[in-house]
Amino acid sequence: MPQIVFEREAPQQALIDAALAGSVNRPFWGDDVAHLRRSFPPLQGKASTDLAIVGGGFLGLWTAILAKERNPSRSVTLLEGRQVGWAASGRNGGFCEASITHGEENGEQRWPEEMAELHAQGLQNLDEIEATIRRYGIDCDFERTGVLVVAVEPYQDEQLRGEGYMDAAQIRAELDSPTFLSGIWEKDTTAMIHPGKLVLELARVAVELGVQIHEQSAVTVLQSRGSRVRLATGQGELDAARVVLATNAFPSLLKRYRWHTIPVYDYVLMTEPLSDEQLASIGWQHRQGIADMANQFHYYRITRDNRILFGGYDAVYNFGGKVDDVYDERPASFTRLASHFFTTFPQLAGLRFSHRWGGAIDTSTRFCAFFALARGGKVAYAAGFTGLGVGATRFAANVLLDKLEGLDTPRTRLRMVREIPPPFPPEPLTYVAVQATRWSLNQADHNHGKRNLMLRTMDALGLGFDS
Repeated sequence: MPQIVFEREAPQQALIDAALAGSVNRPFWGDDVAHLRRSFPPLQGKASTDLAIVGGGFLGLWTAILAKERNPSRSVTLLEGRQVGWAASGRNGGFCEASITHGEENGEQRWPEEMAELHAQGLQNLDEIEATIRRYGIDCDFERTGVLVVAVEPYQDEQLRGEGYMDAAQIRAELDSPTFLSGIWEKDTTAMIHPGKLVLELARVAVELGVQIHEQSAVTVLQSRGSRVRLATGQGELDAARVVLATNAFPSLLKRYRWHTIPVYDYVLMTEPLSDEQLASIGWQHRQGIADMANQFHYYRITRDNRILFGGYDAVYNFGGKVDDVYDERPASFTRLASHFFTTFPQLAGLRFSHRWGGAIDTSTRFCAFFALARGGKVAYAAGFTGLGVGATRFAANVLLDKLEGLDTPRTRLRMVREIPPPFPPEPLTYVAVQATRWSLNQADHNHGKRNLMLRTMDALGLGFDS
């Protein structure tokens, strides 16, 4: 089987080991804002609210803010099981993308007749995120620099040729890696953000608008009571007229949707800050995000203080679909990422990693979020962002509020919004299917991108596995 560039040009193991030595296994974003974090008290006793939100990540926080902007007199209470933003919202790469369909190719395959509208609404959503950041003075290192999509194998170069094509010299003038054969620069569709800062700032704005936030308040009971809904936590009980479930990769409180998503673990490295000389050796003056074109792809970006985040490639599903802190540490994935990093940037040999971490992505069979109502229209739910939720969660928040309010809007009329994807099968079928799919994707990456019968069949059925 042919080798990929990361195998052909692998660095020495001693370089990898030295770079990882001393790194800590926790998200950099949280460490960077630890001194800014405020705590919110757990829910205690009985309370009532117009709108209850379960989950304190991007989806929950955007829903809270938008709900108060729509109706300032509405009472809104957000319940978070641990700390706001501790899960996927505080562990991602900080790519805030316009796409609400997990890329144009996925959208074209599933909803070709409304792709122009989906693209327009996605761009509008990103524009509104930028406007919100300016309106509230949100400090989250927002940089709308776009993304470079790069080819690192000859067959990928052939796929890129067309409008916007940049040859090796042009792409390496933007960011100098010997692995880059060509690329395109999508300039308007992606912004870089600091996820830790954005989470804390959204929480600040929500509180200023009158939202009640309770941390350490995991919801264990969701029960209809006539026209209202009862939510129970370990220490309290909340009576709500309407509920939004924003629980991401965690098991849904709605049993019917338990297998509509599975948690897939993604892994990330963060370097120490680059010196001026190190930064000059690679360029990157326009500070774009980067993504390569493999099925097992890498994503990387530069931070405000000139660290490099490097993640992706491995997408790991654990039997039973469990979300557990023990999965955050995976030495094999971190070693592989470090190796691929130094293949990408051999001129940075000697640079060390300060942080390494993992986290669960809520993957759906259609690769992007779906939206649902339950309990007679009193409970709204969205999940399945499949790794592209930083921007899409705000769009989803608007969809859920539209649905709870019974509104007919351009969002709710989309077929993409109205359809529910098929669930994953129960175990052990999901585990077997995911492992077979991962094997097939790896084979395709090692065979000039050629997809085997299993992948072609899944493509035809609109099913799959991604991160």
